[in-house]
Amino acid sequence: MIESFGNDLPEIIAQALNEMKSLQGSDFSLENVNLAELSRRTGYTRARLRRLKANGFRNLPDSRTGRKSETTVLSGFTATLDGFLKQGISNSAVCYSRIREKGYTGSRSTVRDYISKHKDLIPAPRATVAPQGNRGRRYSTGPEECYQMDWGFVKVLCHDGRTYKLACFAMICHHCGFRYVEFFPNAKQENLFIGMIHAFSYMGVPEYVLTDNMKSVVKGRDSEGKPIWNGDYGIFMKAIGFNTKLCKARHPYTKGKVERLIQFVKGNFLAGRTFWNVTDMNEAALSWCDDQNRLCHREAGGIPEAIHTDKYCDHTAALVENDEVRKYLCPLRKVSFDGFVSLEGRRFGVPASHTARFVRVCRDGKVLSIYSEDMVLLVTHEVTWSKHDSYCDGQFQLPQPEEFPTAPVRTVVRQLDDSGERDDAFASFSFMKEELWNE
Repeated sequence: MIESFGNDLPEIIAQALNEMKSLQGSDFSLENVNLAELSRRTGYTRARLRRLKANGFRNLPDSRTGRKSETTVLSGFTATLDGFLKQGISNSAVCYSRIREKGYTGSRSTVRDYISKHKDLIPAPRATVAPQGNRGRRYSTGPEECYQMDWGFVKVLCHDGRTYKLACFAMICHHCGFRYVEFFPNAKQENLFIGMIHAFSYMGVPEYVLTDNMKSVVKGRDSEGKPIWNGDYGIFMKAIGFNTKLCKARHPYTKGKVERLIQFVKGNFLAGRTFWNVTDMNEAALSWCDDQNRLCHREAGGIPEAIHTDKYCDHTAALVENDEVRKYLCPLRKVSFDGFVSLEGRRFGVPASHTARFVRVCRDGKVLSIYSEDMVLLVTHEVTWSKHDSYCDGQFQLPQPEEFPTAPVRTVVRQLDDSGERDDAFASFSFMKEELWNE
């Protein structure tokens, strides 16, 4: 056995040379080695073996080793990734999804390698506080019992430098993690009702909803500790057909799933995202929810969409959209003196023929519909998100004043039938009649 063969050569070539040496004995020579036999034993081509023989069967490094290509699959996207890293966004899944929207065709592992080599761009994290408190037990429910809901808020930076807050409504199934997210300009009670109805249409109606002590849900507690529901919310629960349970004050672990969902939305969906308006944001959020619900979750033990469909089809009731439910989707608005109603910071015109002081307004995507209080459609507007007022036909065409008699009408005139041939006063001078007489 020639030990030196195994030092600088690939293992398969060293083994083949040692076998040929053991067969040929003292007649074996590296200078006269049979390349055809060596190729049959190793699978290498004769040309490659010939190059190795010229180097004394030493496996020298390639001349291009260490050189990098001037252009890679990440070329053109590194500036975007650097911007994310400077903002503290180091999640490779988020960065990969954002640059894919801009045309990136590479793999996620390439993005992960780039992030690991440029961690110096990430700002230093804040110092964390050591966890406090004793160990507790996780809150668990059955497949048909409970959803969790909560509000989250995000700051929006406008193109002109202004900032405002956007409210994020989140609801998640406690059993399987099936989720729904929607954004609103504020967290008023009417938007809470709209978000819950949309979530129930997407997920089904559960036995009860778990939430914290928000003002639009509960006013307080009586002497026995029982909740005193907000009047409108109590009517809403009866109309939809579900119950509500409140969490213990200052104990967020009870509804930790929805708390974690809001953190995940801020760290995954909203990270590095730009949008045009709330409609554009909600379309992207619904698509994001569909994608997340189709991914396998280790905690749920499978795909949330499949688990929710299999277990909830027999337990969760479907939302029945009757007139009472549709009124919650169309909140009341007061008509101003100049014939406008306000919704989400914009003003929309109401026809002058509607003289009532209140109307119901509903926005579905890019179409805004204005109804009377008894849900009769008055007019529709195309939502342009412009700061200018949206007028409608007949907004300022007021009905003309009309006088009616104040005393009984006694004068009577007669009206002839105008559908046939007229017989007026000059008919006696007709020459056609004379011709008929002569005949």
